This record gives sequence, structure tokens and C-alpha cells, in this order.
Amino acid sequence: MSAALHQTKDDPPSDNAAADSFVGFDDDDSEEDQSMGEDEHDRFDSSDDEDELAHYNKRKSRKHKKQIDATFVDDEKDSDEEGLERFVLGNKASFREQLFRDDFLGLATSEAAGKELVLAEGGQEQVEDSALFFFDQKGAAADGKSKTIDDATGTAEAEAAAPAVWEDSDDERLTVSLAGATRLRKLRATEAEDLVSGAEYARRLRQQYLRLYPVPSWAKEATDAANKKDRRRRRSSAGSSSRGSAASGSEMDTSDEEELDPSALPLEMFLRDAASFNGAGARKRRKLRPETIDIQRTRDIPDSHKAAVSSLSFHPTRPILLSSCVSSIMYLHHIDPTAHPTPNPLLTSVQVKSTDLRRSAFLGPESDEIIFSGRRRYFHSWNISTGLVKKVTQIQGHQREQRTMEHFRLSPDGRHMALVSSDKKGGGMVNIINVKTMQWVAQARPNGRGGVSDMCWWSTGDGLTILGKDGQVTEWSIITRRTVGVWRDEGSIGGTVIALGGGGRYAGSGGGPSEIGGDRWVAVGSNSGILNVYDRNELVVTADKGVVELKARPEPTRAFDQLTTAISVVAFSPDGQLLAFGSVHKKDALRLVHLPSCTVYRNWPTDQTPLGRVTAVAFSEGSDILAVGNDVGKVRMWEIRN
Repeated sequence: MSAALHQTKDDPPSDNAAADSFVGFDDDDSEEDQSMGEDEHDRFDSSDDEDELAHYNKRKSRKHKKQIDATFVDDEKDSDEEGLERFVLGNKASFREQLFRDDFLGLATSEAAGKELVLAEGGQEQVEDSALFFFDQKGAAADGKSKTIDDATGTAEAEAAAPAVWEDSDDERLTVSLAGATRLRKLRATEAEDLVSGAEYARRLRQQYLRLYPVPSWAKEATDAANKKDRRRRRSSAGSSSRGSAASGSEMDTSDEEELDPSALPLEMFLRDAASFNGAGARKRRKLRPETIDIQRTRDIPDSHKAAVSSLSFHPTRPILLSSCVSSIMYLHHIDPTAHPTPNPLLTSVQVKSTDLRRSAFLGPESDEIIFSGRRRYFHSWNISTGLVKKVTQIQGHQREQRTMEHFRLSPDGRHMALVSSDKKGGGMVNIINVKTMQWVAQARPNGRGGVSDMCWWSTGDGLTILGKDGQVTEWSIITRRTVGVWRDEGSIGGTVIALGGGGRYAGSGGGPSEIGGDRWVAVGSNSGILNVYDRNELVVTADKGVVELKARPEPTRAFDQLTTAISVVAFSPDGQLLAFGSVHKKDALRLVHLPSCTVYRNWPTDQTPLGRVTAVAFSEGSDILAVGNDVGKVRMWEIRN
């Protein structure tokens, strides 16, 4: 019996495949069962109870039968089940192979079968993760192309290769850890990379930004235009030695210049191309109605001055606004409320040290020069197209009279400049100089007491209307170098400002008398808050054979008493239909008047209009934009509609 028991336990099954497929069978359990069987056999040999022995043999045979049945069940698996088992559970060899395999699943779009998942092609082990994705840009589907991250990377590398305008030497000494912060780990080239220099850190940040926000088309066009301009310059310098090459270079320059975008060019090219600003054709003249006006606030000037705005001036032919303040800063803005990304973008800014700018203005419609001055014995002339700045320190023969040059006016034709001066006795005078030669031409001496308060040029540029501090108005001709006539502002105890309007190119439709400049309207402000508006056609009594006689005390067409403080600003629109006047001494003290009805608009400004203390007012050349500067340095604009 012992031999039979050992034969049953120790002899292996004849089928090797069945032995290999035992499920849950362990060698340790086998040895334990064998040792236990020997002990039990010794115990049963010493006992005469054959029933217990039979029971034991029956139990062992049942256990052995279960193992054989399990073997037969495993043998019944077909090839499909084995393949499914390997796919789901795997084995050691395939598991290790898949664990260390650098492969990816990609998306492939099939135009015929729609969208389905397919395995990506191999050979991409060295490609960065960011290069495996793309941005779906608008219009890419129509063009059949997609913009990948490589474009942004190439742009960043191109910018890095270009010489920087300014470099910080501390960037090279700075060290940044990319692995220390979680949000910086995406900037690493490899997983083991950690420390980089400050310059490299800045380059990778720029590269990451371009990945998320690709370079817009308008910026690429500007870069291409600048590159074309550089190539033209190199071709011009290289081909100057040969006439033939110079001729061919000229043809290339012309063709390239036609492709340039004026909005992306330097200030010189910006000013040269006036056709792009004036529009396809001339604007039709509109007619405004009285009492109510259609006016809407538009985008303000994005840059604020550090002090009160002292002067505002629109260019006569281009949409450019010049603003200055007493903090020695001038701004030039391109007036375009729809510009992207910044409405009314800044063209350039200039800071004049040690000069509190009191006034700045454009010199004539065909010139690109700006005259600016402060409370100093000199003024400057700046050519914005060439960058040339000239300083005029004195007027020959009149140095003692001209203690300051802050009060000046430029003629509409750009030929002359008028400067307010005074003598030792306090009497007022006006010096006229030629702008081209900067030489003294003539001098006007009003008979009023207290000096000159303000002045303005006739629209023809042939004379001046000078307001004295005592309210006396003098009409002076530069052609005859003498006074044409003198009249007094009604009820004035102290004149402050004066302005002319309704002349120039609009003189043909209801203009003023040609003997005194052709302007129809004259507005005179006083320190009592009263603004008188006169029709200059009613000033002239006789005008025979060059002799002009004016009324000594004319009656105003309309006297405006809406303000209670001294009038400090007054301006006519170029078409002569609007008049704006205000006072800096009170908040929101500004009114808008319709001409020729001489009625104040009642619907603007309102209590909610953000004016502040008005320090400067100007109308655009098309009379469709009103710019207002205040004492906190803000320049706000309103669009005047039909």
C-alpha cells in the first residue's frame, strides 16, 4: 500500500502539456503533501482499522481527479481564447517590451471614411511633445493647411537671432531652476534639465508665448515690409556704382514700395502717403441743425500727460493730433478709433528738458514742421519727417522786447510767425518773423493799454486781429504794415481770448469781407465770462479805393452768458458751423454753439459728460472730431455726426 501511494504521488503525468497548464499548483504544496502522506502511512501501518485507510485513499483519489479535470479544462482552450488572454493579461516578455517602448497613438483624418483612430508612424522618438500637436487656426480648413507649432518656434528663433535694442547684462548672471516650480517644467527641453541662464529663460518664455498666441498677420506684414526696405537700401548702395544696376534697382524700389502698408511704416513714410488718410474722395460738406446735435464719444487718446494739457492741434491735411503739456512732453497720435490693437496709436513722443511747453502747433498745410515753445527766451522748430530740430534763441534787434516766446501764432499759409512782446512801459506789441529765414519782418503796435491779451491770423494769412487786455481790438495788415482799423468789444472790462472763423476755403459761401481777411465770424471772450460773437460783414462801414473804415463800437450778433468765470478757450470749426468756448476756472465749463443761428446746443454737454477743467479745445480738419484736453492730462474726443 505504501508503494502504491508513493507511485501515485511521485510519478508525473505522462502528458507534459497538461502538466505545464496546471492552475494554482505549487511545488511546495506537493512536497508538503508527500511528507504528510508518508507520516500518515506510518501511522496507518500501526493501526488495524482498515476503514480509516479506505476513507483516506478515497479522499486522495478525489483530489487527484480534480487536478486531472482542471488539466483537461485548460487543454480545451482554442487559439482565439489564448490570443485574447495574451492581449488582455499579457505575459512577461510582451509586458516589458511595451513598457519601454516609446510609441504614440495618433489621430489620422480620412477624407473618405471620416475620422478614426490609427497608430502613428514610428521614427518620432526624438521629436518633442509640443511638436506633435497643432493649432486649428481660422481659415486653415479652407486653405487645406494647418499652422503647426514649428512656425512659432521658427519665429522665436528669428527674433532671438535679430539684434536686440537693449540687453540686460544681469540676465547672463541670473540662474533659473525649471524643475523647482511646477509651472516652469514645460519649458524644459529634456526631463533631466534643470538650471538655465536668465537669457535662455527669457527666450523660452517668448517661445512658449508664441506657441499659445501665434504672430498675427498684420505683424508679419510689418516685418516683411521692414525687411523689404532694408533690402532696397542694400541694393541701392550696391548698385550706385553702375548706371544699369541703379536703373534696375529703381524699378525694384518702385514695385516694392507699392506693396508696403502705410500703417506699419516709419513716421517719414507715414507722413508721405497722404492719400491713404484723406480717403478715396473728398468729403461732402454737411449742414448741421441748431439746438440739438448728434455727437457721440469716441475712443480717447491712450496716452495721458503728466500735467495739464496746454495745447491741442490737428494737422491741416492728415489725421494727426499734436498735444503738449507743461511737463515738457509732446505727443503725436494717429487719429484712428478703429485701429487694432490700440485705437488712436501713438506715433512718437518728445520730451524737451528744462522747457515747460506752453504752446505747440503745425506749420502750414504743406509742411511737416512743428513749432513749440515755453516760458523761455527761445523756441524750437522740429521737422518730424527728417528729425531735424532747430533752436531760435533771439530776434535780431528786438532781444529786450522779447522776454518770452510762449505766446505765438502761426499764419495759415505757414509763412509767418507772430510773437507777443512788451516794452519797458508795459505796452503791447507783436513781432512778425519769417519762418523760413527766422528773420524779423515787421512789428504791430496796438494803441490799447495793458498790453496784448491774445491774437489770431486772418484766414488768408495777410493780417492779424489783436485783442488788448482793455477790450480793444486792432485789425493789422502785414501787406501794408499798418493798422487797418480799431474797434472795441461791447461791455468788456478785460479781454482774454479771441478767435476767427467761417473763412478760408468756406469763404465762398457766406464769407466775410476780404479787406480784413475774409473771415465771417469773430468771437471775443472776457474775464467776466461773457463771450461776444460778431459778424465781420457788419464791422465794415466803407471800403473804397483801399481805404477801410470800421465801426468803433459794433453790436455783437449774440452775447453768450452761460459761463460765470473768465473765458480761457475758444475755437471755431474749420467749416464755420460750430463754436466751442469754455473756462478752466470751473469744472465742466464748456459750451457748443451752432452758427449762423448762434444758438447753444441744449443736449450737449450733459451732467455725465466727462470734461473736467477744460484747458484746450480743437476741431479736426473735417470738423467731425472735437478734442478736449483737461487739467489732469487727459485728451478726450467726440465724433460729430450729421
